[in-house]
Amino acid sequence: MTPLAIAVELSALENFSWDAVFPVARPIELEIGTGKAGFLLRRARARPEHNFFGIEWANKYYRFAVDRMQRWKVSNVRILRTDAAHFIRVVCPRASLTALHVYHPDPWPKKRHHKRRLFQRPFVAAAVQCLLPGGHWAVQTDHAEYFEIIRHLLLNHPELIETPFDDLEFGVEAARVATNFEIKYLKDGRRLCQLAVKRRRR
Repeated sequence: MTPLAIAVELSALENFSWDAVFPVARPIELEIGTGKAGFLLRRARARPEHNFFGIEWANKYYRFAVDRMQRWKVSNVRILRTDAAHFIRVVCPRASLTALHVYHPDPWPKKRHHKRRLFQRPFVAAAVQCLLPGGHWAVQTDHAEYFEIIRHLLLNHPELIETPFDDLEFGVEAARVATNFEIKYLKDGRRLCQLAVKRRRR
């Protein structure tokens, strides 16, 4: 594996396919907002039988995450710097994801900025289509108001059903994600809101 293999170039978004990104075909899990990629690193090392794709918009965190994977020589991870909502709505192959992880999305707390939030109806509709039947989607945030909006969007989608957040089939053990945000927020005594759903099997 070359040092640059972790980073996915934007040119790959044209005629995108998972086979072009990962040399070995495995079930695919996608994390939106990798940050420093603490969760992605731990999960990818624990589950070498899966491929992991991370999306991060902030350049400094994207570069940190890529470097981190290279230093640990994690071969089943690829990371892309792009707009996650656009990727899900337009690029991501439908019915291809075993799991989708969205932990601590930016809540954009000011009302005039709510339109920038990731969780909007078009995004949710597209994300559901990206999941395989039976595929899982986990969300965690410390922002109670945003969580209620997320919960309403997901639990009112006809193809999604709620599932335990610590479902071992999903692999979030003891309801702990252990992202950098989670570790910090728990130290600060903040309450974390969690939700896991899965796409109905046809």
